[in-house]
Amino acid sequence: MDSTKSNEDVSHVDVISAKDLLSSGHRYLDVRTVEEFNRGHIDKAINIPYMFLTEEGRVQNPDFLVQVSSVCQKEDHLIVGCNSGGRGRRACVDLLNAGYKDVRNLEGGYSAWVDNEFKGDKAEAEQFKTACKFRP
Repeated sequence: MDSTKSNEDVSHVDVISAKDLLSSGHRYLDVRTVEEFNRGHIDKAINIPYMFLTEEGRVQNPDFLVQVSSVCQKEDHLIVGCNSGGRGRRACVDLLNAGYKDVRNLEGGYSAWVDNEFKGDKAEAEQFKTACKFRP
């Protein structure tokens, strides 16, 4: 029997639940690029890019799991987020396959967080909403 995890094995959490979980000890792993992260992020987020933007397009970070293991334990409770949910879901699959026990993908990613929780400049919030080409 194949025990490899897939997209169907990923648990998802909405932003309201994620906010509660983060205030009760969960850690937030932001898998967006450094450039995206520097434009804005959730407080106390750990930024480890799942993909890099290159001249050829997006390429997966070959050291992603090694980098995560340097700052997170396999027993840590992790909420994984990207800009809209796709990279986060793929990162969760890789983390589950690497033996991480409790990883959840933030539904809608940081864009959903901005929509629901953003307290700052409205123009900046709009920038986040349009920054991801996959966002409706």
